[in-house]
Formats: sequence, C-alpha cells, structure tokens
Amino acid sequence: MSTQAAFTAEAERALYSRVTRRIIPFLFLCYVFAYVDRVNVGFAKLQMQQDLRISDAVYGMGAGMFFLGYFFFEVPCNMALQKIGAKYWLGPIMVVWGVVSACQMLVSSAASLYITRFLLGVVESGFFPGVILYLTFWYPRRYRAKMLAAFMTAIPLSGVIGGPISGWILESMSNSSALRGWQWLFLFEAIPSILAGVLTIYILDDAPRKAKWLSAEEKQLLEQRLEEETQAKQLEAPGHYTLADAFRSPKVWLLGLIYFGMVMVNYGISFWLPQIVKETLSRNVLAIGFLTAIPWGLAAITMVAVGHHSDKTGERRWHIALTSILCSAAFAASAIPGIGGLWSFLAITVATASIAASYSTFWALPTTLLSGTAASAGIAWINSIGNLAGYVSPYLVGKIRDTTHSMTAALLMLSFCCLVSGILTLIVFRPQVKHLTRRA
Repeated sequence: MSTQAAFTAEAERALYSRVTRRIIPFLFLCYVFAYVDRVNVGFAKLQMQQDLRISDAVYGMGAGMFFLGYFFFEVPCNMALQKIGAKYWLGPIMVVWGVVSACQMLVSSAASLYITRFLLGVVESGFFPGVILYLTFWYPRRYRAKMLAAFMTAIPLSGVIGGPISGWILESMSNSSALRGWQWLFLFEAIPSILAGVLTIYILDDAPRKAKWLSAEEKQLLEQRLEEETQAKQLEAPGHYTLADAFRSPKVWLLGLIYFGMVMVNYGISFWLPQIVKETLSRNVLAIGFLTAIPWGLAAITMVAVGHHSDKTGERRWHIALTSILCSAAFAASAIPGIGGLWSFLAITVATASIAASYSTFWALPTTLLSGTAASAGIAWINSIGNLAGYVSPYLVGKIRDTTHSMTAALLMLSFCCLVSGILTLIVFRPQVKHLTRRA
C-alpha cells in the first residue's frame, strides 16, 4: 500500500495541523522579537531625537539604514540557509542581531545611528526570507497563504505587544540610573531575541526527514506532497528552477516592484505611527504605546481572515489588489485637510489593517512560480527589492516633514505607493486567455 493510500484526507489534515503546531508558534514568536528590534527605534525617537539633536530627515535615514544592510546580504544569506540548514543558520543570527540591537543604546550621533542600524540590517537579513523558504520545505502551496499569514501576524502583533511595553519603558525608566529611557528600551527588548536564538537550535528541524517527532510514514507523505508539487510546477513553468531563472523571470522583478510599494507603506506606518499619535491624540508616551496597539491589533485579525479566505478560494490576485487599493483610499482620507485627530487615526487604522492583509497574501505568489534554487534566490531577491523601500520610506517621510512641517504630503505619497502596487497586481497577474484559432 502506498503512503498516499495509507492516509485518509482527514489524517493528512491532522498531520499538517501537528506540523503547524510544532513550528509556526515558535517562528511567530521569533519574528515578533525580530520586528520589535527592527522598529522600536520609532518609539526611541520620542526621546532620542531631542537627546541627539537630530532632524526628522536624519532620523528617517537612520531608521532606513537597516534596509541597506538587509539588501546587500539577503540573497547570499538565503542561499546559505539552504546549504547549512535552518536551525544552525537562524539560531546564531538571532543571537547576533540581539547583541547588535542592544548596541543601539550606545548611539551618540547621527553617524553611530547609521552604523548600528546598517549592521542590524546585515545580521537580520537572513531571517525573514529564510523563514519564507523554510516553510516551502514543509507545506505545499495550498497551505502557504494561511501559514504565511499566521507567521506574519507577528508584524502587527509586535505592535500590539511592543507598543505598550515600549511606552512603559520610556515612561518608567527615563530617570533611572545613568541611562535614558530610550537606552533601556534598546537593551531590554534585545534580550528575548538572544534567548530565542539559543532555543532555535533545539526546537527547529531542517526538514521533515530530520524530524524525530514524525513517523517514517509521515515523513514520506510530507516529502511526497512537496515532490508532487515540484513536478507539477516543472510541467507548468519548466524555466523557473535554477538560480539564473529567478533573475531572468520578468515576474520576479515585477513582484519585487509590487512589494516595494507595500513596504513603503508598512514602514511609513511602523517608523512614524508613534510620532503621528503624539501629534494628533496624546503626548503621554504610555498612552501612545497603547494607542499604537489598536491599528496593529486590527491588522493581525485582518491578516489571518484574508489569508484564510485566499487559501480557501485559491484566489490571490484580487485579495492583494483590493486590500492595497483600500489602503490607498484610507491613507488619502487621513490626509484630508482639517480632519480631526480621531478620524485621521481611524483612517490610518484601516490603512494599517489593509496593507498587512495585502503583503501577507502576497508571499503566496512567489512560491507558486518558483522551485528549487530559484525559489531561495527569487524569494530573497523579491524581498531585497521590496525592502529597499524600508530605506526610502522613513527617509522620504522625514524629508517631507522637515520641508512642509506636516504629515499631509507624506500620507498622500504613501497612498500613491499602495495604489500602484494594487494596480500592478491586477495587470501583471491577470488570467491568461487562450485564443482558439479556426482551422482553414
């Protein structure tokens, strides 16, 4: 009896549920720590900017320097993961980025801010694309949007968790000892990443065949499903398997451009939301921490709901496009002259939830186009192109604020970016119509 015949559909679903319970919660927790370390500079800014006497543009460039380091090292890091394995790659880099993140407490000038943020990007560049690739070692495409959404809810939930904690640290530790509140923030929030990095070596398995908690039959079924998908993709798109194929594919470059627009919006929110709340609703740092948790909380719910619906229907294009266009409309509404602080905050909340749903579903697209070495390089390259927006977005918002002394133009710029991503998704991934020709 074949492995496939030995498993009923119900037993197979139960197996994938067990795999999910084993790996997704831990990866989710690791990404929460990673994302907090990446964006907590937005809260640190509330005190750090005055202490260091830096402009909004300098802060924005410092926040964005993370992504230059990320860009240059992401592809080689993902190739390394495929050769070394997840546990001995992801674990050590988490420890190192925790140490580098803590070193941000030593920043004393614009130059040192740029250097530490660049180094943080270098050491963290292997994590997110590595996890995207790692999930393809376990799940066929019909499960991935939901798994990616579950994993990527760490982004909004890091705001739900990190916002109040960051606000509390700034409020309670500002006059403690010789350190300022923002310095304690960087130190305390780096410790979980270091601990999680050590645990990764003991918890993660590189692939089903190395998982001691699976039976031989279960390992065989999981690998058989992946092999069936690889063969199917080779029949559908035989030119998307090698390293060169990833860079030759026009759709890979277009996916990078679409993701660029999404990341412009995401980091426009991540690095500037505390400042927006401070200027429109409250100047109390603890209140700011709790208020910023609201948009991210709604985003977490929306990501899971949209990802689940996308998997259930098998549709990706309209899920991505419509949420991107809704995000654009919400940002445009938040920029209406004279709009009240509460209404503006409500619009930004809708925009945050919309773009979160969009980019979580987005990552189900590259893995349907690419296999093998092309998948590891292609995923990393798309993420690299997109994350250049992580450099452009905070700097551009800061520059606009320094020039106009307002967020209005910056919000309209972010609205335009997600509108372009939505429209491009509809154009690039429109259904292919096969034209029938009559025989003479």
